[in-house]
Amino acid sequence: MPAKTAIITGAGSGIGRACAQILLDTGWHVGLIGRREATLHETAQGYDNALVLPCDVTSETEVDVAFDQAQTTWGHLDLLFNNAGKLTPGKPLDEINIDDWRSMVDVNLNGAFICARKAFGLMRHQTPQGGRIINNGSVSAHVPRPGTAPYAATKHAISGLTKTISLDGRAFNIACGQIDIGNAATEMVDQIRAGVLQADGSTKGEPVMEVPDIAKAFLYMAALPEGANVQNMTVVATNMPFIGRG
Repeated sequence: MPAKTAIITGAGSGIGRACAQILLDTGWHVGLIGRREATLHETAQGYDNALVLPCDVTSETEVDVAFDQAQTTWGHLDLLFNNAGKLTPGKPLDEINIDDWRSMVDVNLNGAFICARKAFGLMRHQTPQGGRIINNGSVSAHVPRPGTAPYAATKHAISGLTKTISLDGRAFNIACGQIDIGNAATEMVDQIRAGVLQADGSTKGEPVMEVPDIAKAFLYMAALPEGANVQNMTVVATNMPFIGRG
């Protein structure tokens, strides 16, 4: 039986690196996508089943080249984890720079669509047909923080993208699910740990959870057998103010 294959975007650090390495540790062949080639090689160090694929997810041309290289190398694609994303500091709506809005939409939403579109096409036309796409959403896809309109808007859009892929994929044996993460201990949430504006106007630091625990949750979704799917999973630091936020 051939090894399972996956492509992970944003694989050079944080959640993407942890999820890539847990798949590699369990025998998957994993394509590592990110803009910084050096960090991708750090993720791949010590693994002969990793494929480094430097790529900007906002570029359709670069995504085509990277995914085609993986397909040529392996012959099939079982999984895409749409993980690449960015977060900017919170600001009142009228202080948000339009270029920052466009950049956030380009990476968090357009990049996810471009990669999902390419993976969907490969999965649809390969033999045997089918595969799985997992999108990295956020608890902000359900309950936003103050001052985070660009991030919250893109994550709400990811939820719509996930559901639509699930519908469109039924005819081709392509499953799609979403993992919504709250307060992973990465550089991206350092400010949240230090102190962030709450819905009641106060500023408080929030609990975080360890990244390897997120990777374990991701692995459960990724390793489900054909015919089973986690449509949506929410994984949060136990004491973060998500339930009851506001």
